[in-house]
Amino acid sequence: MNKGLVYKKDKLAGLVWEDENGYSFQYDKDYLLNPIYGEVSRTLPLRSEVFADKNMLPFFDGLIPEGWLLQIAIDSWKINPRDRMSLLLTLCEDCIGDVSILNSEKK
Repeated sequence: MNKGLVYKKDKLAGLVWEDENGYSFQYDKDYLLNPIYGEVSRTLPLRSEVFADKNMLPFFDGLIPEGWLLQIAIDSWKINPRDRMSLLLTLCEDCIGDVSILNSEKK
């Protein structure tokens, strides 16, 4: 199972993962007690239940670069362009905006 820690600014907001059922996101319990920076996305309102889908959740898919920048990443890291989770974990540690995804294997 591939997992990523989802940060909103400098605070751990939740966990995103891929397993045999598809893709999921769940807010961290501590973040829900004090959501100082609010929801990760308007499409992912604060709640304790898991958000799940067969396809990557649109907010996270939108963090992955496109075009020439994506091609550079695919060529440099030899990532399959269809492996959306690997792209997310590799390319979204320092993306535009206040959300970042850290590979849980690196922590």
